[in-house]
Amino acid sequence: MSRRRTIAIVTPYYPPKIGGVEQYTARLAAAVAADPGLRAVVITTRLDRGLRTRVTTEAGIRVIRLGAWLKLSNTPLSPLWPLQLRRWLRRTDADVVNAHAPVPGLGDLAVAVSGRRPTVLTYHAGSMHKGEPDSGAADRLIGLYEKVLLPRVFNRAHRLVAVSPVSLAEGRPHAMRITPGVDTDRFTPGESASRRARTIVYVGRMDRSSAWKGVDVLIRAFARLADDIPGARLRLIGDGDALPDLRNLADELGVRDRLETPGALSGTALTDAVRTAAVLSLPSLTEAESFGMALIEAMACATPVVGSAVGGIPHVIADGETGLLVPPGDPDALAAACTKLLTDGGLADSMGAAGRREAEERYAWPHLTARYLELFRTL
Repeated sequence: MSRRRTIAIVTPYYPPKIGGVEQYTARLAAAVAADPGLRAVVITTRLDRGLRTRVTTEAGIRVIRLGAWLKLSNTPLSPLWPLQLRRWLRRTDADVVNAHAPVPGLGDLAVAVSGRRPTVLTYHAGSMHKGEPDSGAADRLIGLYEKVLLPRVFNRAHRLVAVSPVSLAEGRPHAMRITPGVDTDRFTPGESASRRARTIVYVGRMDRSSAWKGVDVLIRAFARLADDIPGARLRLIGDGDALPDLRNLADELGVRDRLETPGALSGTALTDAVRTAAVLSLPSLTEAESFGMALIEAMACATPVVGSAVGGIPHVIADGETGLLVPPGDPDALAAACTKLLTDGGLADSMGAAGRREAEERYAWPHLTARYLELFRTL
């Protein structure tokens, strides 16, 4: 009987941390582990400040969490990682390395130290430029990384996977596109959107380093529509160090009593929040938002969606069919789009139904992970 081939999935963060890349890698690891000819191992970072490597078994998968010496913005770093990665790739008998980026550091190093092992680099973003008034130094470093270092990493990887048309890996000769997916058996429609409480939901990070998510724009938009729709509420689902700032902004705008911040939700709590929402909004500001997994989760629940016409979002939302697109950073346009869906029940129901069909046809996970498994077998 032949030995099961080991696929080492190297990702800067992994559940229980919540985020699109984290869900993507967890789903992929589970698919690899379920394949009789493959074995999955995950190499990631610790979520606490511990420096020692921690090894656990999570959902039947070996997870190796490396310590980080420091964290710059959203990027954990350690000078020990080159040695640690080599050692763990050897100790786990890794046959193929699948690294995930754009958070610089761990994924890049995994490709660099993989030796003769075939490598697949999955790139999850367009340009990471923040484009904020106080981000000049950070943007210069990002520009240097994307112009000088990243092309070398791309060239070294045997195969590239772009998660959307705006991924920086898209269009390269050895690249293929595999989008994020959704569990259509878990994220399912509830009652029709027109019958739901008038709640607008955002799901995602709320870190100061992720201001490009545009959550402050959503709060400003909500304040504009609040007087016209007295029963409307806004739920911000997720954690991050920007939450106090966002609560303060809601207080300044007079809508703090209509804002809910339940923290990061998972399991049935998350699906229930998305399934019962009247609208889900993704108000991102830059091309760093290369896809938007929360959008397809909402679509699978027949929840109408409103997103910014930036990055990969227009490739997910068919404007006027499965949801509405608005200019990024425009609270008036965002308020108008949300108001339209909260007040026009027929439109909300038709967009919700169209979104469910789109989720089933294009984004069901089994088809997407099957493409990865075939790729790993050919390397």
